[in-house]
Amino acid sequence: MSDELRPRLRDLLRPRSISTDRTVTTEADQAVPFGLRVGAGYAWRLLILAAAVGVFIWLVITLKLLVIPLMVGILITALLWPAFEWMLRRRFPRWLAVALSILGTLAIVTGLMWLVVWQIRLELPEVQASTAVSIENFQDWLRQGPLHLTGDQISDYLAQAQALVEEQGQLLWSGALAVGSTLGHVVTGALLSLFVLVCLLADGAGIWRWTVRIFPRNAQPAIDGAARNGWKTIVNYARTQLFVATIDAIGIGLGAFLLQVPLALPVAVLVFLGSFIPIVGAVATGAIAVFLALVYNGPWIALWMLVVVLGVQQVEGHILQPILMGSAVKVHPLAVVLVVAGGAMIGGIPGALFAVPLAAFVNVVAVTLTSGSWRTGAVPSGDLIWSTVPRQRRRSNR
Repeated sequence: MSDELRPRLRDLLRPRSISTDRTVTTEADQAVPFGLRVGAGYAWRLLILAAAVGVFIWLVITLKLLVIPLMVGILITALLWPAFEWMLRRRFPRWLAVALSILGTLAIVTGLMWLVVWQIRLELPEVQASTAVSIENFQDWLRQGPLHLTGDQISDYLAQAQALVEEQGQLLWSGALAVGSTLGHVVTGALLSLFVLVCLLADGAGIWRWTVRIFPRNAQPAIDGAARNGWKTIVNYARTQLFVATIDAIGIGLGAFLLQVPLALPVAVLVFLGSFIPIVGAVATGAIAVFLALVYNGPWIALWMLVVVLGVQQVEGHILQPILMGSAVKVHPLAVVLVVAGGAMIGGIPGALFAVPLAAFVNVVAVTLTSGSWRTGAVPSGDLIWSTVPRQRRRSNR
């Protein structure tokens, strides 16, 4: 090889350092304003996040017959956890604590349903007769009052109102995440929720350990700590919402009873169930009590019933929700309303029911991951999933 080629070959084979200076940009990048480059960077990242959320929602809608029973089982587990934890602390055998929790819940629900059916059967004939009289009086007022409507006009308006109610009711019940359109779907979902409940109470720790192992080893401590805080939030939410729903049901039911509004007990139970949809549920179910008072007792009693409902809602909105629910889920009331509305638009009643606990869980998990508080290794009190895992073993596994 000639002496002239040798230096050139040596220069080509010599390792070259790669510049890592991020300030080096192409002429095209330099021509784009800095603000526009930053905005574009945010835009494509937000588009990817939106696509991921869209795919997640699509999967949930596709697997709705599995997702809804799973969510119901998790929420019921959170509701039962305080009593279940109390029995474990008193050294009850786990199988006995599971059996007592489930059988006790079924006994309470069955007793309430029996009381509701009993009062409905007792007062339904009078309510039907009073409803028929009220409808006739209202039609007479439409004919002879200031509107002077004809019978055909009244029939047309009633038909339009009925169609509107049916359309909105169908839209609400058959949302994207409706439980199912047949009785078989409902029964299957109930049995699956019961199975999920039994599995979580009996072996929640084992299920969680298996779930954590799915993630990369380096991410397991963060996932473990964030999910622990998220589960504590769900338990606090369920316990607080149970208390708020009980206050709403007692207040509105007692007011209906004192005002001699029919079906006071079914109204109280309906308010209790509806209150698990924060802010919106108690208002909708309280309107039923006002309607019954208007039809059966007249406008003055209906006005007092409305005062009772609004008073209970003021206590909930200005005392219970900000103080108790705000500290439990750490979500602003405005965010609660928006999340409930968005969940109802996407998934109907199930979407409104699960929107707040899901938003609270995501919020706490995100804050835990971003703040790095998962590194402390503190186990929240009232923890279900990790209650049977010794603390030293968790640290050694990390």
